[in-house]
Amino acid sequence: MSTPTQLTGLVTASYGRHYRVEIESGLNYQCVGRSKQSTLACGDRVVFTPTSLTQGVIHHGLPRNNLLYRSVAHRAKLIAANVDQIIIVVAPVPSFYELLLNRCLIAAQAENIPAIICVNKADLGTPAQQVRHALAAYESLGHRVISVSAHQDIHELSPLIQGKVSVFVGQSGMGKSSLINTLVPEARSTTQEISQALDSGKHTTTSASMYKLAQEGWLIDSPGMQVFGLKQIKARELDHHFLEFRPYLGQCRFNNCMHLNEPGCAIRTACEHGDIHPARIAAYLDILGELMHA
Repeated sequence: MSTPTQLTGLVTASYGRHYRVEIESGLNYQCVGRSKQSTLACGDRVVFTPTSLTQGVIHHGLPRNNLLYRSVAHRAKLIAANVDQIIIVVAPVPSFYELLLNRCLIAAQAENIPAIICVNKADLGTPAQQVRHALAAYESLGHRVISVSAHQDIHELSPLIQGKVSVFVGQSGMGKSSLINTLVPEARSTTQEISQALDSGKHTTTSASMYKLAQEGWLIDSPGMQVFGLKQIKARELDHHFLEFRPYLGQCRFNNCMHLNEPGCAIRTACEHGDIHPARIAAYLDILGELMHA
């Protein structure tokens, strides 16, 4: 009796325990994982056994270079694996949450994944300019910030994604799916209607999907989010993920300083001298509070 053939493929869509897996020839299989929990993400490479011409069973995932995920109610919500960069999409309408942006950046830094902040809906004029101005502090820290319009102008973004695996993240309503549609028209992502009354986007992308660019590269469209838990980050290591804190680390009077109200805190002193923006201290304390009570 012959042994079933095992194949290696790329997870290009994730629906709970069900996955779309593409093999090198371009054929796609609808596969199910053996685990009762969702342990794989878009971008994972897996070994599976076909059970028909279009279906299969996944045996295991192959080692990852990185994994982007967020924590939700004491469990990990996987976003994408083996990515080259993260595109964090923000926009003037609906209003974007700066705390969510900070959390996305920290998750990226924790996995050593380069991040680009992409201001969508640049065609809105003054509101978009105000968002860009608000992000000037992030540019000064070395974060790349670009402006695009999904329906009019994406020239700043297009060359940055060629030849790379890029995952798009951000809160609902920022226009991630519209950008994906423009960059990969055949993706057929559903563009959400914006609820002006709630000043919040309606979720339409409910599962992550991966799309191949006409030239080299892949895009991963992830579901919009309103929260980004960081319980995977250790409280003692959080300060290392704030770039402007790094020059002062190790200079506090106490080695175990958490930069709360301890005397001789170099981070607090830098803030008082105007070298660190108070909003960044506030963001740090917000996340630290979550981690210390996790």
